[in-house]
Amino acid sequence: MSTFDTIIVGAGLAGLNCARTLTRQGQQVCVLEAAETIGGRVRTEIFEGFRLDRGFQVLQTAYPEAQHALDYAALDLRPFLPGAMIRCGRRFQTLTDPWRQPQASLGMLFSPVGSMLDKLRMARLRSQLLHASIDQIYERPETTAIARLREYGFSSGMIKRFFQPFLAGVFFDANLSVSSRAFEFIFRAFAGGYAALPAAGMAAIPAQLAASLPPDSLRTSARVTAVDATGVTLTSGERIAARAVVVATDGVAAARLLGDAVLPATRSTTCLYYAADSSPIDRPYLVLNGTGVGPINCLVVPTLLAPDYAPAGQSLICVNVLGIPAVAVEELEQDVRSQLAEWFGPDVAAWRHLKTLRIPDALPLQTPPLDNPLHHQPRRANGIFVCGEYDNASSINWALRSGRRAAEAWLAELKPA
Repeated sequence: MSTFDTIIVGAGLAGLNCARTLTRQGQQVCVLEAAETIGGRVRTEIFEGFRLDRGFQVLQTAYPEAQHALDYAALDLRPFLPGAMIRCGRRFQTLTDPWRQPQASLGMLFSPVGSMLDKLRMARLRSQLLHASIDQIYERPETTAIARLREYGFSSGMIKRFFQPFLAGVFFDANLSVSSRAFEFIFRAFAGGYAALPAAGMAAIPAQLAASLPPDSLRTSARVTAVDATGVTLTSGERIAARAVVVATDGVAAARLLGDAVLPATRSTTCLYYAADSSPIDRPYLVLNGTGVGPINCLVVPTLLAPDYAPAGQSLICVNVLGIPAVAVEELEQDVRSQLAEWFGPDVAAWRHLKTLRIPDALPLQTPPLDNPLHHQPRRANGIFVCGEYDNASSINWALRSGRRAAEAWLAELKPA
């Protein structure tokens, strides 16, 4: 029977950063992943030469934990332009960030997406959040995101055209019932940094973390069926012993392993991927559906940032639909294509549908109450450490931090010995 200092169940960002932290302190770790690939929900599938990120995902360069754990230069990050193209009526309107695109500030002021007062309120919101610490944001009185936006005084038109599709694309929550704390943290990150994609796809992030681990410390296709404070048992019946066990799976898998009676609630999303001879837009913006009509919530063209997302001469278009619509994949694809044709014209008929990906447990719910994740201690159940973004706040930042904090809690227990 093999024996390690620590067994980590799950090779998502939390588990990999936990392993990275422990190995840097000389601990012998064994990371066990049930799937064939690492990364948890941060994955990239290679399909006919296209890189299909698993759902709508970006890396916020302002995330402090990502800055600490990741080598941005090695990831070759490609940033989106700050702002968005918003479908309003029968036209697209561009909402830019005048602080980082001053040449577009006049167009921003007179954009019909929101009133002049909305633009001034946006400036105030940006300033308040950038001058607040993350700790202060999570200690503010909590409500829902939609209620907080109304408190700031934004008009219903600004909320419908910009905030609703933008935040729904982040949290997969059309009603913006997500915690105001989560909203303000994310908006602060967008205002203070850039949304970016690694040139080789989002899977480059877990791959970089895994590359820092010793050889043979990571096993894929190794499903754990039982855990206790002294080790784990695999589906094969193999028993692996350790001085400590860290459960770093998604929330549903963790609840089953730990015997929790209630499974954590999650939000779902659907992504459709298309190949085209040319991009429907000419600049790397996030495209938002500000009409509130039709299945599409948002759209991105990764090849405008990183050509390697597609074979030479091809463009990749990724469309996000909230939830998992209760229709056949073929019917949903036709509905999406019809809306795309309204937006971009007859060329859409030649687009090739590559794949539709339905993701049932894409994100934790994150409705109030949401505790301050900076004060959150790694939860232990029956002597087992638990980490992962489902246990509190959710984002790449909090997943990485959760893994690091679980490792530090275990190292602190070893210190007296």
